[in-house]
Amino acid sequence: MMTALACVFMLSSYFPYFTYVIAQFAGLFIMVAVIEIDLKWATLTYIASSIIVAIIAEPEAKMLYILFFGYYPIVKVLLERTKSRVLEYILKFVLFNTAIIFAYAVVAQFIGVELENNSTLGNYFLIVLLLMGNVIFPIYDIAVSRVASLYMYRLHPTVSKIIKGK
Repeated sequence: MMTALACVFMLSSYFPYFTYVIAQFAGLFIMVAVIEIDLKWATLTYIASSIIVAIIAEPEAKMLYILFFGYYPIVKVLLERTKSRVLEYILKFVLFNTAIIFAYAVVAQFIGVELENNSTLGNYFLIVLLLMGNVIFPIYDIAVSRVASLYMYRLHPTVSKIIKGK
């Protein structure tokens, strides 16, 4: 069910201005799989949804989903088990920056999107975009935690009863 919801959600990536946001929201369905089942099944859900998303979604959005936002809720759980908060955030930022740079390299190389020419900033466009991403990423990380908490308190009791058939 979470695979289908993530994929259907990713279809809306074709609407203008949804490219960057929709991959983040679709990843929340993976978070539900983490909460309701476990990390193993959430990983399988991510893999299945990524295969389908690779076929159906808009190129930039699919790269962002496959190369970061789809699996981030799984990795987030693992990184938050780290005893050091500082190390946890260093690892999160390293992962984010590596994944985003790789995603845009793939988009530029294989899909043919010339990112530098999309703005008046020219060659500095990618640097500004990455800096903005690093400002927004901690907000996204906190938002995922809060959405998970909200889900746990509001929806989890009902969903778990449905899953168990009671």
